[in-house]
Amino acid sequence: MVTNYVTNAVPNWASNLWVVWSVFGALAVAALVLGLVSRRLDATESVGVGGPVRLVPLGRVLGGGTTSLRAPHGSVPVRGRDDELGVLRRLLTRPQGKYAVVCGVGGIGKTTLASALADVARAEGRDVFWIRWRDPEELAEQMTRTALACGLPEARLEEARSGRAGLPDVVWEQLERTGRWLLVLDNVDTPQAVGPDGEDVASYRGWIRPGRRGLLLVTSRNTDPAVWGTQAVLRRVAPLEPAAGGQVLCDAAPHAGSAAEARALADRLGGLPLALHGVGRYLAAPGSRYRAFTAYTTALDTQLGTLFGATQRQASDPTVARTLIRRTWELSLDQLAADGTPLARPVLRLLSLLAPAPVPVSLLTPELVTEATEQQTGEIEVEAALNGLHTYGLIDTPTRQGGQPVLGQVILHPLVREITAHTYTTEPTDPNRYHQALTNRLTQAAQEVISARIAGWDTARLLAPHLLSAATHTTNQHNSHLAGAVDHISQVLTKSGDYGSALQLSQAAHSITARCLGPEHPDTLRSRNNLANALDHFGRHQEAADLHQHVLTTRERVLGSNHPETLLTRSDLANTLDHLGRHQEAADLHQHVLTTRERVLGSDHPHTLHSRNNLALALGYPGRHQEAADLHRQALTAYERVFGSDHPHTLNSRNNVGLALDDLGHHREAADLHRQVLTAYERVLGPDHPDTLHSRNNLGLALDHLGHHREAADLHRQVLTAYERVLGPDHPNTLHSRNNLAAALRATEHRRLRWHRRWPRSQAVRII
Repeated sequence: MVTNYVTNAVPNWASNLWVVWSVFGALAVAALVLGLVSRRLDATESVGVGGPVRLVPLGRVLGGGTTSLRAPHGSVPVRGRDDELGVLRRLLTRPQGKYAVVCGVGGIGKTTLASALADVARAEGRDVFWIRWRDPEELAEQMTRTALACGLPEARLEEARSGRAGLPDVVWEQLERTGRWLLVLDNVDTPQAVGPDGEDVASYRGWIRPGRRGLLLVTSRNTDPAVWGTQAVLRRVAPLEPAAGGQVLCDAAPHAGSAAEARALADRLGGLPLALHGVGRYLAAPGSRYRAFTAYTTALDTQLGTLFGATQRQASDPTVARTLIRRTWELSLDQLAADGTPLARPVLRLLSLLAPAPVPVSLLTPELVTEATEQQTGEIEVEAALNGLHTYGLIDTPTRQGGQPVLGQVILHPLVREITAHTYTTEPTDPNRYHQALTNRLTQAAQEVISARIAGWDTARLLAPHLLSAATHTTNQHNSHLAGAVDHISQVLTKSGDYGSALQLSQAAHSITARCLGPEHPDTLRSRNNLANALDHFGRHQEAADLHQHVLTTRERVLGSNHPETLLTRSDLANTLDHLGRHQEAADLHQHVLTTRERVLGSDHPHTLHSRNNLALALGYPGRHQEAADLHRQALTAYERVFGSDHPHTLNSRNNVGLALDDLGHHREAADLHRQVLTAYERVLGPDHPDTLHSRNNLGLALDHLGHHREAADLHRQVLTAYERVLGPDHPNTLHSRNNLAAALRATEHRRLRWHRRWPRSQAVRII
């Protein structure tokens, strides 16, 4: 039965106005609620496994096409990146669940390297997608376009929009179904912002994920492996070698000079690709003042600020700033400040005012930063600043041969250093405050090294270039406290065997002291005497003798002939005369000093023992071997009693006893003693210390006298190689060592010949 409900009768409830308006109101509220929910689902967020993602209107995504995803084509040849490109090509062929991170300081050529790989991928028929990181919303839009270009169905995209799936999951599912693609995320310098919100990159639940069917490549200034996770293959891009950098310059400016001149300019620019390309374009431009490699190299020394530091109208635009040498690093410092590390900028400034050499991290104390910035600072903040600068590639860690990092040291790229220092001098802050803070800290660090004795030698070598830089700065031309610290470090370096650095520091210290105190002040005379010793150790014996004679004459007049300082200079002069072959004059001076010191200081005073040792050496040269041997034995007994058996002074004395025994013809006894001393030297001073090398040389001579010519030649060859490395090819010790090696080789070839004394047949160790 069918009931017909069509009637012209009005229902009873319709005549009740309260019921009608109540139903109408309820329906209106329900419609409003449903509309708001729908709008939220469609236009605000979609929540899934990938986290919250802001969705752009579907029409904009579908209508945008893939034009914005096109990779830039390499317009110039890529030089010096064969190794990096080889690694990336292999990863492109077989990603195996990995992804690539090309990282390094701004301007190092990360984007250029990624573009070169994109050219390779395109030539192999792969799909290439290029996304420049700007913000999370644009990244979501571009990643969605990438997935659509790979065939993502609109229905699946709607599932993400409706909240039934996470958008990053949907995109990556499609990429993994597609295969043979390269996706580049360029300039991801703030990986923590990539997201989606709340997702760490290393979790691989957001936009950055390792792939198996294609390769994701990220370029970033952030070099921290922990940020990118265990599936990231990091390639930290280094500056170009001079040869490759020279090629970049020649590519851009082929008529600006020779390949050698281009290499020299590339080396001066520190191999930084951004600088190389910029300079090349400048040299090739018709209106440039400098059109040659040599002219530009010379101009850098005086016009760095004009060439690299000039501001540009659009420098505040991050895209433009990345192309400007000065501004590109400021972007990293701005980001560090935004991330809660505001001390990165002043710490970088402090580092830029030091010498272009490795800096011990221990130099950068909270007290130094506090004095420079006039803001209270703690250890945690300084450590965060250093680590942040390292993460963004603004400072690096020196490496040993084999690529092992040297812990406890940092180093700046030369252009980062120069431009940062120049920028600092142009800002409206007190430019001397940072310099004064560094000078005070260097002076304090020098005192710490002196107190550490042998344990401080390595730190002294690190401080040397920075002390020299401070000593030659205009603000310290009358800083006698700094001069004293520099002079002390010079003597420490002499003991460590670094004669070249010791001479440079001694010259700088004497210059300041003489300027501050006058030519005849006791401190000036002491500094001048130390300079003469430094010249003598460096092999410039005649200059040393002349300077010692000048100091001796002045000290005899000012202090008297028997003053301890006068006796010290007379002893030093005698040592230098010995080096010049004037052995009788040296012996007479040493005898006078020994007699006076025994009377004034006593027979066991260290200075008296040194005089006895040095007199014995002087007597040995003209052939008074028995007298020399007796004095050496007396000195050794006293050294062992006063200093102990392993003190360097005692080892030097024992070495000299071995020389005396060899002179007396006791070659077996001499060889045995030299072997013992060499073992001790290697343990106490290290294998490359000059005293250790002297000992190895003397053992070789004793073995040669015993007829063990081949073993002697092997030792002399080791010594010569070390001397050439440590002292240089023209140092007198190097020349003597080369002579001894030649003699041992001749003896090996003509074993029946008897070889007599060769000068210098041994290398004695004098004690000042």
